Amino acid sequence: QSISAAFESIYRQHGVAGLWRGVTGAVPRVAVGSAAQLATFAAAKDWVCQRGWFGEGSWAAVLAGGMVSGVAVAVTMTPFDVVSTRLYNQPVDADGAVRSWGTRGSPRGRTGPGVRSRLLSPQGKLYRGFWDCVLQISGKEGLLGLYKGIGAVYLRLGPHTVLSLFFWDELRKM
Repeated sequence: QSISAAFESIYRQHGVAGLWRGVTGAVPRVAVGSAAQLATFAAAKDWVCQRGWFGEGSWAAVLAGGMVSGVAVAVTMTPFDVVSTRLYNQPVDADGAVRSWGTRGSPRGRTGPGVRSRLLSPQGKLYRGFWDCVLQISGKEGLLGLYKGIGAVYLRLGPHTVLSLFFWDELRKM
């Protein structure tokens, strides 16, 4: 099997929207994570320099700012990772019917077996969307349920954030 065969299979089963399943959790994740990364890096770098811990423009100040930024990125992105993972991995209706807030059938009111749109993907069996997933997780598992796996997220994003910001800062000096 190839990746193109996987795309074809997803398209045949779920239409165009099947290829975009879970994007409602991924796009906000990237936006929030990038904002946290850039805002905390500059603030943390300035803070350690103002305290006199590291000299202005030193590589140590950049690394310290990157480490603080890595923590902020992990804290802000983990809930989105948890929600996205749950949305991606939930089972969907076998019949391909589109469901929305308790109604069966297509959004235009046509219902019944075999009615489905090539532009809409099947409804998940566990969650109705991003916010429903957030509410169910926090309701059943508490707010800390949104932070499952934060250690692994930091181990993945921390070094990436530190190195990316270090090289970005060095390239800006050129």
